[in-house]
Amino acid sequence: MFAQVNSLGLFGMESYAVRVEVDLLRSMPKFDVVGLPDSAVSEAKMRVPSAAKNSGFSFPVCKITVNLAPADIRKEGSVYDLPILVCVLLANGDLRFDPAGMAFLGELSLNGDVQSVRGVLPMTIQARADGLREVFIPAANAAETAALKDITVYPVENVRQLADHLSGRILIKPVRTEDFPQEDSRSSLPDFTDVKGQFAARRALEVAAAGGHNVILVGPPGSGKSMLAKRLPSILPEMSFDESLETTKLYSVAGALPPGVSMINARPFRSPHHSVSGAGLSGGGTVPRPGEISLAHNGVLFLDELPEFSRNAMEVLRQPMEDGAITISRVAASLTYPCETMVVAAMNPCPCGFFGDSGRACTCPRGAAQKYLARVSGPLLDRFDLHIEVPRVEFAKLAASDQSENSAAIRQRVNTARDLQKKRLAGTGIHCNARMTAAQTRLFCAPTPQAMNMLEQAFERLGMSARAYDKILRVSRTVADLAGSDVVDLPHVAEALQFRGLDRKLGL
Repeated sequence: MFAQVNSLGLFGMESYAVRVEVDLLRSMPKFDVVGLPDSAVSEAKMRVPSAAKNSGFSFPVCKITVNLAPADIRKEGSVYDLPILVCVLLANGDLRFDPAGMAFLGELSLNGDVQSVRGVLPMTIQARADGLREVFIPAANAAETAALKDITVYPVENVRQLADHLSGRILIKPVRTEDFPQEDSRSSLPDFTDVKGQFAARRALEVAAAGGHNVILVGPPGSGKSMLAKRLPSILPEMSFDESLETTKLYSVAGALPPGVSMINARPFRSPHHSVSGAGLSGGGTVPRPGEISLAHNGVLFLDELPEFSRNAMEVLRQPMEDGAITISRVAASLTYPCETMVVAAMNPCPCGFFGDSGRACTCPRGAAQKYLARVSGPLLDRFDLHIEVPRVEFAKLAASDQSENSAAIRQRVNTARDLQKKRLAGTGIHCNARMTAAQTRLFCAPTPQAMNMLEQAFERLGMSARAYDKILRVSRTVADLAGSDVVDLPHVAEALQFRGLDRKLGL
């Protein structure tokens, strides 16, 4: 007796069709799973019989051969438990239905409950692309498929419920978008109105948000570096549907999607501890999963106390900060994940934190500030577009009763600048100034002769790299966009140059 049903596999962020085939042979009892299964797939031999028995079915006592096709791609995870059980019951005659146009996904517990699995969203999208009409998924994963159209998704809680549906006795209600209403993602974000003083730093973060630029904040303890960074998502533009979908797919693949969340419509803010490993940032595993830098895709990756991160972890950032993607190679696979994120770092200027502070003397030995900064490599520092000094806040500003400008007002200016960039870069696949190529930088960021003269003098005096030169041009273009100017003029370049003073400020 033979039966087959459709399922899907996961490879990075991409999915592929898997055909689950079962053959029952009246012979010595045996249960084999072939088709390059990993350990989790092979363990279905223990879960499936128990789930069937505890759901009221008599599991066949014979030789059972399960094939997962195509057989030349390694299958991983427990996602094939449910399709294997359905296929066995179909071959044994316990279920009678036409499986054409259907796909099944889910892990089984021993009592027959269907447990959640990773990657349901990209697998459901692939099922729709393959022309399948119905997908049966764990009920715990229902929310992440709610936004999909042109495919019927059924949330399954247990094997008995699925059997009743397939037999036509009690039908399962399909997932509906209205069952998972979208919440206002900005209502819970910290607001810039809470920030006292720090007008220069606020302006710099506005420029960074308008152009999608990387930022490093330098200042003494308690000056508000973390407070400023945590409010950056509140002034970023709202995510488009494509951005939300791609970010949700990443979280689905990583198994990090919060329960009940249909779509991630708030820009991610990831803040790993400085003890995180390089693999934790980049991603890891036998078949690599997304790391922190990919989970911050379309959002903000905040690295507090940057010099305290391990050298390996910091150097992992160099390539993805430039390319907006990271490739992870392991024995089992080499996968590329997107990571177009704004990297925001914060650090003290020296070990004690008070080098250059106006209110408290530095207690570090001579040269300690240079050694502290040297923990961060020059090439990594060069990849930060804006270097922002965050000084101590004066008492008068802290005690002032007047409120600072709120995030909504700043975001309005940021959105206006981003709209200009989208029109300028239309059709290129690039949506902000920070991601422009070298050729686009030369084309769209060419300064006026007076501005070019100032830039030339600064370039020679500060010994800037070619990368720093390009970044200044892009930041200048962003400043010009905020000002509504078609050309990059002297004031725009002058302001951009103020954001490249890290070496000079630390006395190097």
